[in-house]
Amino acid sequence: MTQSNTIPEPALAVVVKGWPRLSETFIAQELVALEETGIAFEIWSLRHPTDTKTHPLHDRLQARVRYLPEYLEDEPDRVAAALKAAALRPTYAAARAAFERDLARDATPNRERRFGQACVLAHEAPAALRGLYAHFLHTPSSVARYAAILLDLPWSFSAHAKDIWTSPEWELREKLSHDSFGASFGATCTGFGATHLQGLSSGTPVDLVYHGLDLQRFPAPPERPVRIVGAPLRMMSVGRLVEKKGFDRLIAALALLPSEMDWHWTHIGGGALRDQMMQAAQDAQVGHRITWRGACDQPEVIEAMRAADVFVLPSRVAEDGDRDGLPNVLMEAASQKLPILSTPVSAIPEFIDTEVHGILSDDDPAALALEMKRFAQDPALGPRLADAAFTRLRRDFLMAPGIKHLSRRLHEMLA
Repeated sequence: MTQSNTIPEPALAVVVKGWPRLSETFIAQELVALEETGIAFEIWSLRHPTDTKTHPLHDRLQARVRYLPEYLEDEPDRVAAALKAAALRPTYAAARAAFERDLARDATPNRERRFGQACVLAHEAPAALRGLYAHFLHTPSSVARYAAILLDLPWSFSAHAKDIWTSPEWELREKLSHDSFGASFGATCTGFGATHLQGLSSGTPVDLVYHGLDLQRFPAPPERPVRIVGAPLRMMSVGRLVEKKGFDRLIAALALLPSEMDWHWTHIGGGALRDQMMQAAQDAQVGHRITWRGACDQPEVIEAMRAADVFVLPSRVAEDGDRDGLPNVLMEAASQKLPILSTPVSAIPEFIDTEVHGILSDDDPAALALEMKRFAQDPALGPRLADAAFTRLRRDFLMAPGIKHLSRRLHEMLA
């Protein structure tokens, strides 16, 4: 991933938590599309990659990727040089004051690390830099904000899910206020999230920009044979094994399915709860009907979708308030006319009207089991819902309008 000689000096720094990440195809899709509009940028990543695979999208990106010190003690000379240079800037007092106000309310090593990373970014930034853009409103935006103050440049953000719902309100308000070096603009991928952030803003405009899909990257949906009652029901899910995805509830629901029902569930994705989930499946005596595929690249995901009968994503609100936004994987399932069973959490109803484009169930295991039985017993249900979801995807959730809007916003900021 080296920068081509034909690309102009980058005017924009894109700050991300980690690059590349299999679970964040929406970021890769957006950045490839923005690059194709002519915006020259570099990616500044707070962390090194942990996934062993990448998506084809990652290979299309020409932007240079630069890694900040993941932990300040890992690169002491680099950090020391950056801190020394930062202290000589006329903007240092303002940046330090903003950091110390935040540190007083969040006295953690994580907060100190973000200021150090911001100093490194500011010290090493190209001379042509005219603005910063952060993906996620929590730690990447903290780094972008401190660096922007040091560089006396504007910054902006794209907010998604966890960053909105688990960040303290005081921090969101400061990042959304021009009086405290807040963002020039923000974008978020759900109306649910946009309304919440707009209510906290005292100067920063927050736009609703759906990620959408670039259907040119996906094959046309397959011709699916009509299922007959009693045929195996092949269900699948894609998502990290974390609390907000609700896979614990799904495993409990699978255990409630009638013994005579022929079914199999395939899960794609990693996550901290993998061992716990696999043990729960064994304890529920359904482990023999489950395939755990782990992390997969996007072509592998699409291939699995084309072979499945139902896509299941039982999202729920986690104990710490974390929740999904509008998972791109639902739109990917719709692109392959794979019927969807999900829950009415957060922005999922912005894409799916229940009984029209899919089924939105309560996340109670008994309710989920009931809906899975409906799909098994009514072969006409899935195709009807999938056709409607595909039509809605093509009409309202394509990528191009959002990229056009975001590109205009970034050009205005950089000007």
